[in-house]
Amino acid sequence: MKTVGLAVFGWLVPGGAYLLMRRYLQFAVFALTVTAAFTAGIALHGGLQLPSPEELQGLDPLAALVFQAGGFAKLLAGGPSLVALSLDAQGGFLQGRLHEYGSTMLILAGLFNLLAVASALEARKGEKK
Repeated sequence: MKTVGLAVFGWLVPGGAYLLMRRYLQFAVFALTVTAAFTAGIALHGGLQLPSPEELQGLDPLAALVFQAGGFAKLLAGGPSLVALSLDAQGGFLQGRLHEYGSTMLILAGLFNLLAVASALEARKGEKK
């Protein structure tokens, strides 16, 4: 399978790149980790939306960039984030009492999924040699 297809499927299905490589244990670990972190983030009222300009008003440029990067990192979770967006299960950027913990869990889910894709592509490169 081509590298781009492997990366896209790995982004869409958490750990999916390992599934296509027939590494079922790694697939299970990453699928459970990303799904659990994403589910915990939604349960803790984490928001998937990017911050609005009103919410960024008064922040220095570096802080605004960090908030926007965090919003992008949440989308790296792939399939779960697309499902949550389509079901409108995401809250606002600063909605709910536990939004900070929820947003952190959503960011972690995205970064875990990115790690899974990068790790699978690196393992694939090592297998070809």
